[in-house]
Amino acid sequence: MRLAGKIAIVVGAGQSPGEGLGNGRATVLRFAQEGARVLAVDRDLASAEETAGLAAKDGGACVAFAADVTQERTLAAAVAEARRRWGRVDILHYNVGVSIGAGDAPLAEISEAVFDRICAINLRGAVMAAKHAVPVMREQRSGVILNVSSVAAWEHYPYVAYKATKAAMIAFTQQVAIQNAEFGIRANVILPGLMDTPMAVDTRARVSGKSRAEIAAQRDARVPLRHRMGTAWDVANAALFLASDEANFITGVALPVDGGALVRIG
Repeated sequence: MRLAGKIAIVVGAGQSPGEGLGNGRATVLRFAQEGARVLAVDRDLASAEETAGLAAKDGGACVAFAADVTQERTLAAAVAEARRRWGRVDILHYNVGVSIGAGDAPLAEISEAVFDRICAINLRGAVMAAKHAVPVMREQRSGVILNVSSVAAWEHYPYVAYKATKAAMIAFTQQVAIQNAEFGIRANVILPGLMDTPMAVDTRARVSGKSRAEIAAQRDARVPLRHRMGTAWDVANAALFLASDEANFITGVALPVDGGALVRIG
């Protein structure tokens, strides 16, 4: 019960179509299992409700809420709802990101519309969510901001918008950390590597026309640790640690959860 009594907002609590569990859903479930009351936020309310239902089966306290991260007012409404319902906001976890599923491409092929949309989802949404959560946390003089970036920010990655936005998210999180440290607010960012999630594997299978098994095998082979991708639980467990009081003296950190990928590239 490492989050007993805590109020958490998880943005991106639903998941893409496909097999297995997504990072956002796993994080909601882990937070709820550890005692937090969670507002499960997603553009797809039905998917968020499915997440909330899974949390309830384990005895967790979780409420679904619809918000579109490209619309600041809906993120403001999510923060306001958590505060109205439970009186405070202890954790804001931003887990929304798109790449090839939104049309991301190499430099020679990227379009202005695609670049702007991916920036709005991956980066601007995180900024606007924090914009509305931080004042509540400053008033409380405590709180945790968690963002999900990617090792793509630091390693070779072929698509422009995803890499740029995930790199920017690290800098933004560090800015939030240093500007709010005196208020007792911690801000950290998680960098998943190759993960076996619906967004990462099933989306690539649909776009490429290859089978899920073929995509998964190709990705597994690239992972140094056991030659096997991580799972959503690996990201969720990292988020749990950073959200908990066990990480009370940790802020401004970019934590890879990557099976050694960044060690390999130096």
